[in-house]
Amino acid sequence: MGLIIWLIIGGVIGWLASIIMRTDGQQGIILNIVVGIVGAFIGGLILSGGSINNQGLTLYSFLVSLLGAVVLLAIVNLVRRGSVR
Repeated sequence: MGLIIWLIIGGVIGWLASIIMRTDGQQGIILNIVVGIVGAFIGGLILSGGSINNQGLTLYSFLVSLLGAVVLLAIVNLVRRGSVR
């Protein structure tokens, strides 16, 4: 059951990050899930001092994951286009 929750929350976070970065039309649901999960990992590393954020679903962990996903999409946009949108 935990894996299904990760996929759903990862999809929502990836979708919100793609709306913020205006890349929603270029991504599908699978890429949104990947961006959300990898973004949560990146956000946990950045804001938790090098350790992965392993607490339950709270507003703080959701915002950290969203921030990580936005950072990930900014890096991808920078590499692809040479500019952050």
